[in-house]
Parts: sequence; structure tokens; C-alpha cells
Amino acid sequence: MTDEQTALPFPFPTADPWEPAPEFAELRGRDRMCRVTLPTGDTAWIATRYEDNRQLLSDPRFSRAAAARAGAPRVRRAALETRSLTTMDPPEHTRLRRIAVRAFTTQSVDRLRPRIRQVTDRLLDALAAAGPGADLVAEVARPLPVTVICELLGVPAGDQARFGSWSQVYLSAVGHSAEEIENAAASLKGYLARLIGDKRRHPGDDLLSRLAHAPEEERLDEEELVTFGVTLLVAGVETVVHEISGGVLALLRAPEQWERLRDRPSLLDDAVEELIRFTPAAVSGGTLRIALEDVELGGVLVRAGEAVLPAVISADRDAGVFPDPDRLDVTRRPNPHIGFGHGPHRCLGAQLARAELGIALGSLIARFPGLRLAVPVAELEWVLHGMQRGPKALPVRW
Repeated sequence: MTDEQTALPFPFPTADPWEPAPEFAELRGRDRMCRVTLPTGDTAWIATRYEDNRQLLSDPRFSRAAAARAGAPRVRRAALETRSLTTMDPPEHTRLRRIAVRAFTTQSVDRLRPRIRQVTDRLLDALAAAGPGADLVAEVARPLPVTVICELLGVPAGDQARFGSWSQVYLSAVGHSAEEIENAAASLKGYLARLIGDKRRHPGDDLLSRLAHAPEEERLDEEELVTFGVTLLVAGVETVVHEISGGVLALLRAPEQWERLRDRPSLLDDAVEELIRFTPAAVSGGTLRIALEDVELGGVLVRAGEAVLPAVISADRDAGVFPDPDRLDVTRRPNPHIGFGHGPHRCLGAQLARAELGIALGSLIARFPGLRLAVPVAELEWVLHGMQRGPKALPVRW
């Protein structure tokens, strides 16, 4: 990179992890993008403004596949999966996404809603029995998405507890070595390869069985299918865990918004969108792209081969798009957030995540209208070593 600015270390440290790092606001106020130094020592530009992120996420000149090639700048110490849906460019990405997207249409998710509600009710029954105080992460925020994604894929109930530690290590940016991350990936892949083999012999009514027995023209090869399963397990658990726990925390920190939602349940859909915009459940909220040619972006010329990191959690606090952006407002409309990304790589499971967050939140408020934090916010311990972040535990009382 030729810019003379000193690169800032990323992720940005923050004393208040329930808020985006203050550096994001400072960078949005500049007239051009700046550089950051990633945990690997590589450098990248960082896009912090809303329009810059939309361009970055939709412009085919910025490649995800190039970010997975040997020698490319990277955020994590371990190499990226080259056959993952998240690291492909069209036309390979288009083919794989077309096959996978059928499991996550609005209609498909609507069929899952009764089961999500059933699981949520069971977890809230256990929460009530443990009360009048309990850890919302351990009792609800983690077991709900683990159960839902494992049942969707067809992972036996007895095996579901294994994935928590594997996925947390797999997503880590600091705190684990490349070898530890690669071992976690190997554990996930090895397990799923064996499970898919079982599905080929004894298919069930689950996504992996359907994909394993798809018509030949829609069939994924073995590596694609295993990698797809890893992607769904990891993305479908950690992100939703932190969206639920972080969303509840945001509402409890703004009790007037909790009360508004309690008194007007019809606001639930708007509240879900606002919490996705507002809750910093990711370090940046985007995956690294590599410029395939020289491209003007954010007031700088990004040279071919240089990396750009999206910062969606910053974009969703852009005052040019969101009036009073640092205030949680469950009535906010319009709300054109890009919390699920934008462009070809927009989150495949967005509708499922919305359903889980909405059902968990609506049920929690209905069952525990007087819910409150059991400790001061400043005393909460946080998961800060990965690309996702959230409270390790969320002690609540009612």
C-alpha cells in the first residue's frame, strides 16, 4: 500500500465491548479510508462508511476467492477454505448458492418456526425452573441456535454439544494458533464426512440427507458438501448466539425500549431489524476482499492485490443513513441496515436468524416481562478472541 497513513492495529481495543469501538466513528468522519494491521501482520484498507461498504460488498472487482489463495492477506492465522460458499466468486458461488438457498427461503423457514418455538419454550421452562436468576447465554442464547442448526442438518442430539468448542476455536482471530484453528476445522470436517456417509446409507428428513441424494445436476461433490456443512454449523451458531445475548443486553440497557416492546408486541419485527443494526455481534461484520484490479473506493485508489475489510457494524451507525444512529429505537423505519451483508454473499441464513431472534425475544419478554441484569454491565465478561463477540455469560433476574 502506498498511503502514508500509519496503519491502526485491528481489531480495535474497546473498554465497552457492548458498543462498536470508538475508532469506527472517528474513521467515518475522515474523507478517505485508512489502513489497518490485521492479527496476522498483514495490512488492509478498512471501509467504515455505509456507501463504501455497499460498494465493496457488491462490486465483483473485490474478490472473496482471491482472499483464500495462498499468500493473500488474511485476518486469521489459519488459511481460509477454498471450497466454501463464503470464499467463492461467480460462477462457482452462483451454482453452490442456488442449490443451498432452497433450504433458507421464507417458506422453508416458516415451516421451521413451530419447532423453533417449541425448543424456545422448553428452554424458557428450564430457565424459569432455575430462577429467579440464571445465565441467559447458557440457558437460552447458545442451546437454541445449536439445536436448530443441528436439527436442520440432521446432527444427532447426542453430538450437538461437541460443536460449541470447535466452532469457537475455528472462528478465532487471536488467542489460538494456526495449528489449533486447523485442528478444529479438521474435527468439524471429519465428523461431518462420517455423518454424510451415514446419510448416504440411511437418509433422513434433513438438509444433509437431501443434499447427499440430490439429482446429479444439483449434487455437491464430497468436499463441497462437507465444507458447506462446516460453514452452516459455524455461521448458524456463533452469530445467532451473540445476536440473542447482545440483543437482550441492548434492550435491558435501554429499559424504555424493552417496555415499549413489552407493551406493543406488534413492534417485534421492527425490533429484530433494529437489534441486528445496533448490536455489535462481530468485530467488523465483514470478510476480507482482495482487489482484482485498481479500484477507487472510499476516497483512495485500492491497488490490485490489496485487501479491504468491510466494517458493517460501523456502516450501520452511519449518521448519513440512520438518524441518531447510536440510539436503540425499536420503532425505527426505514431501517436499511446491512447487518446480513449485501450483494452476492449476503447471509444465506438471514431469514432463519431473524426467526430465531424474533421468537427468542418475543417469548422471553412475554414470559419474563420484568427481566433485568443481575450484575452491572461493566462486570460482564466477553468473548473477544474471535471475529464474533458477545458476553460469555449474561446473568439475569426476574
